[in-house]
Amino acid sequence: MRIPFLKPFLGLLAAGIITGCSSTAPKVVSTPVKNIDEIPLKVRDLSDAELKNWTNKDLTQDTIPGMSVDRAYAEIIKKNRPSPVIVGVVDSGVDVEHEDLKNVLWINTDEIPGNGKDDDSNGYIDDIHGWNFLGDAVAENMEYVRIYKDLKPKYEGKSESSISTADREEFALYKSAKAEYEKEYDESVQTRDQYLQIKEQIVTAHNAVSKELGTEDYTKEQLADFKPGNEQMNQYKSILSQIQYNVNENIPEALEELDDAIDYYKGRLSTHFNLELDGRAIVGDDPYDITDTDYGNNEVSGPEADKENVKHGTHVAGIIAADRSNEIGLKGVANNARILVVRAVPDGDEYDKDIALGIRYAVDNGAKVINTSFGKYFSTNPEWVIDAIKYAADNDVLIVNAAGNEGLDLDTNRVYPNDQDPTNTSEIADNFLTVGALNYEYGSGLVAEFSNYGKSNVDVFAPGTKIWSTTPNNEYEYLQGTSMASPAVAGIAAIIRGYYPQLSASQVKQVIMDSGLTTNATVIVGGDRSNTKKFESLSTSGKMANLYNALILADQISKNN
Repeated sequence: MRIPFLKPFLGLLAAGIITGCSSTAPKVVSTPVKNIDEIPLKVRDLSDAELKNWTNKDLTQDTIPGMSVDRAYAEIIKKNRPSPVIVGVVDSGVDVEHEDLKNVLWINTDEIPGNGKDDDSNGYIDDIHGWNFLGDAVAENMEYVRIYKDLKPKYEGKSESSISTADREEFALYKSAKAEYEKEYDESVQTRDQYLQIKEQIVTAHNAVSKELGTEDYTKEQLADFKPGNEQMNQYKSILSQIQYNVNENIPEALEELDDAIDYYKGRLSTHFNLELDGRAIVGDDPYDITDTDYGNNEVSGPEADKENVKHGTHVAGIIAADRSNEIGLKGVANNARILVVRAVPDGDEYDKDIALGIRYAVDNGAKVINTSFGKYFSTNPEWVIDAIKYAADNDVLIVNAAGNEGLDLDTNRVYPNDQDPTNTSEIADNFLTVGALNYEYGSGLVAEFSNYGKSNVDVFAPGTKIWSTTPNNEYEYLQGTSMASPAVAGIAAIIRGYYPQLSASQVKQVIMDSGLTTNATVIVGGDRSNTKKFESLSTSGKMANLYNALILADQISKNN
């Protein structure tokens, strides 16, 4: 998948700039917001404090398209505390020792920690905070790579005319997986090499200019005032000016971002597209046998000492529930969420079996909301996940799902998991809410350039660009993607379910969709300035999720139930 925050580097290259418990619901007295399009646009850059908290801001009061979380706590929630709600986080794992998460975790009180026994007889030993369905596995292939490897011995070198009628569907899958593998592999090689080229030129220019200015941390103003003594230095100034204005003013920090990009693509080539990798072997199960359930362990923070592999899940958990009472780090959306950890998403594509069993595990252990910030475009056993979604629906559990980060229209591109697809627009269940990502810029840039969208297959939008949250080892970091938008909405769902437990999962889904804010704005989609659409046309609701309004509507509906 694309890394959204790295695009400016390639943009510069393409432009030729660089060569080469019970609770009482709060009393709701306010009314929903009207006339959003009369709000003036914020034209200045956000401060560091505003950027770290932009998802909680209010569009009418702050002219920042957040979810009105701060306003909801100040005006509606106040000191009222909703009942605890278990939120399952099906992801890469979570650092359960993090200072901002350790007090908001689900605890399995029916299990005696560390005794090596399955005290509650649920099939999982010592599952205190959840279950790790990946065991010691970390790196994995993409799903289409696994399909290509599996079918290659059978079909390599064969023409379609030589394939039996019984095998033609499988042969078509093989060709599709092979084509995707070759395309993605070649693009990763090309992108890695482009980044290496860009880095070489920036380092050369930076070293030369730093020597002239006497500092490595020169500002835009210092660089603008610099008078080159020759044409070569003038070229260096031009390169660095473009980086400062389009990527990061601090060149050493820009180089760090570039190194992250290079490492990412090197990693993809050595794992995601490595035809010799068998990442699953260490787990010891058959990932294509749904009845083989005796695997994994309770190490939900993963097998690696540095916990780097659980960064994604830790960040997601913080968005939902980072401790609002400890005055450190950040404040998660929901002050009542208890995070149940399901480690089921490796570095690479997830297995359908792990996701299906992970959803069922969360449901069986009391989750009323499940966040699924992952996705893929090939699936070998989608029926297992579909059955798990239906199982969650039967048990009144809301699943909040990330739309994906490829800038695609999901009404014409199928993604897994989802509750419908381009050829079958009837929802398989009424408990599945898919979330696209917003940018902090209210106006034409409102939709994150990487976000997928779709009038039928995306339900609502929420903040997903440059989101500040928890990362392993008591750290905090900006990440972005629909992976960050989904847990923001899961947090809203947790609060509603805590205050209004009489509302069903499908009702909570509808509340979130109906109560959001909309706009008549025409926005850029897919990061392509030539591709513009009305914001209202990009999702089923045509709205931005909003906690303040959701509480108002939930209160109204609960009184009519």
